[in-house]
Amino acid sequence: MSVAPLAVLVPVLAATLLAATSPFVARRRLAGVVAVLAALASAVLCAAALAEAHGDTLVVWFGGWEPRAGVAVGIDFAVDPIGAAMALFVAVLGVAALVMCIEVIQVEDNLFDAIALVFIAAMVGYCLTGDLFNLFVFFELMSVCAYVLVGYEIRKRAPLEGSLTFAITNSIGSILLLCGIALLYGRTGALNLAQMGRALAEGPADGLVVVSYALVAGGLLVKAAAVPFHFWTADAYAVAPTPVGLLLGGAFSELGLFGLARVQWTVFHDVLAPHEAELRAILVGLGVLTAIVGAVMCAAQHHLKRMLAFATISHVGLFLVGIGLLDAAGLAGAAIWIVGDGLVKAALFASVGLLNDRFATVEEAELHGRGREIGGIGVLFCAGALAVASLPPFGPFLGKTLVEDAALTAGYAWVPAVMVVVSALTGGALLRVGVRVFLGRGVPAPEDPHSARAEGDRGGAGEREDEASLATVPALLWGPAVALMAAALAWGLVPGVVAAAGRAAERFVDVHSYAGLVLDGRPLPAVSSTLHGPGLTGWLYAAASVAGAVVVALAALAGVRDRAPRAGLRALETLRGLHSGRPGDYAAFTAAGVAVLGGLVALAVG
Repeated sequence: MSVAPLAVLVPVLAATLLAATSPFVARRRLAGVVAVLAALASAVLCAAALAEAHGDTLVVWFGGWEPRAGVAVGIDFAVDPIGAAMALFVAVLGVAALVMCIEVIQVEDNLFDAIALVFIAAMVGYCLTGDLFNLFVFFELMSVCAYVLVGYEIRKRAPLEGSLTFAITNSIGSILLLCGIALLYGRTGALNLAQMGRALAEGPADGLVVVSYALVAGGLLVKAAAVPFHFWTADAYAVAPTPVGLLLGGAFSELGLFGLARVQWTVFHDVLAPHEAELRAILVGLGVLTAIVGAVMCAAQHHLKRMLAFATISHVGLFLVGIGLLDAAGLAGAAIWIVGDGLVKAALFASVGLLNDRFATVEEAELHGRGREIGGIGVLFCAGALAVASLPPFGPFLGKTLVEDAALTAGYAWVPAVMVVVSALTGGALLRVGVRVFLGRGVPAPEDPHSARAEGDRGGAGEREDEASLATVPALLWGPAVALMAAALAWGLVPGVVAAAGRAAERFVDVHSYAGLVLDGRPLPAVSSTLHGPGLTGWLYAAASVAGAVVVALAALAGVRDRAPRAGLRALETLRGLHSGRPGDYAAFTAAGVAVLGGLVALAVG
């Protein structure tokens, strides 16, 4: 019996215990410790499942309901190396977030920790499931938990508004996904991913396939926050408690891309294989659009949580490019990049949370120079900004070089240049903040009328400002940030990670072997990978990204924005105006985005 189901069950049982005892036990720190231990146990179990798979795919049929004559009659977990690694990554971020919760979340009951544990369990199950409907169930469960966690401070208006926008937009994504599943079930009579893919491969790529693909991909892209499905992201991140923002920025949106990759290869790969080149162009184009919009909006922000939200959107676009290349090399690079970038973004969210805890604000203008006394966090923040710009040897650098090489091999020679520009903009925007806030240098940030002020994560947080020093900052606040940044550095230095990711990606895209294992019990063939570490071009691109980030930061500190062309400023204001905060507008953009995606896929297939 595999330990994989326990990785989901343990946090759920712990959440049940905390919820059941909440009316009788009001010891907040004890509940926090229990939650941390449960998340840690889930992480250990995910690591054990990854080791148990041993580079192959481990199939677990619940209740012993195994397939009969190639027909799945039960529900399974299909634990492949990439899925298990993503589950482990999510669980590790969950541990860091729950450690911060002990200090940050000032509520008197255990329900926050219980919901957070269910959130983590749902994300882990989402990574491991081999059933499309169960993927939707985990999708919904983690979404509902996220809505509650974002708006948990119900006495404040901003979190409620952000949570409402989040819930409405993502519920539309859920409906799209469910409708797509219904169409696929009507065509295939199956919900198992492998069986769906095998059944679709026997028929034509007709209108039903096109519509179901647009609905399923659209629903998952809402979760991933790809343009134009991204509008909810900044509104939710800006008001989420810091530990929740850590999970959202580090893993939540990336799981939407993981689901898209899983469905792309297991369900739609064979039926759409004759049109792979056109589909690749669509996905890469969507990724580039997302990356550019996110980078521009990131550079325009002065609210630190919103800035990190748009940095996340920008890099989601870059990850989508890697996945959209539709080959193992791009997928391997995206997987390494997602983990490295997620660790960095989580550390940056933790750092911003520490600033918020000390000064009761995350507005760049109000924080100018006030972070001098916690210079250690300033060093960490600036290192994170440069890591976002792919500074070697951090993990994002390693993944980015693999995606660049895959793009060059696939004939997209212009993609690395776009990645350099996007990384420079996002990294430079964050570096600008680090210099202003922790050194007090440069032209102060302007007061931004468009910036949504997030209400503090904890009341009265600014009362200790005069004695602010790293020695007086609780270790539960700075410890996770340091640990996450150290992990991001270590991720780029782990021996053999490129080869292991290459083999895992080859296993992931081998859909026929996957279906044979799941439905027929056939053993998997051996896989190998020719991927190698960064070459000269990768180092040159990284040098250009880091140098560009420094230039962007220096230009902002010198007040270049005041001398920007009027046409550029008007275009920026138009783009910012689209992020209106009105759920109705976001719903319209989501519907339009799915329609355009479906039309493009129809043109590609037709």
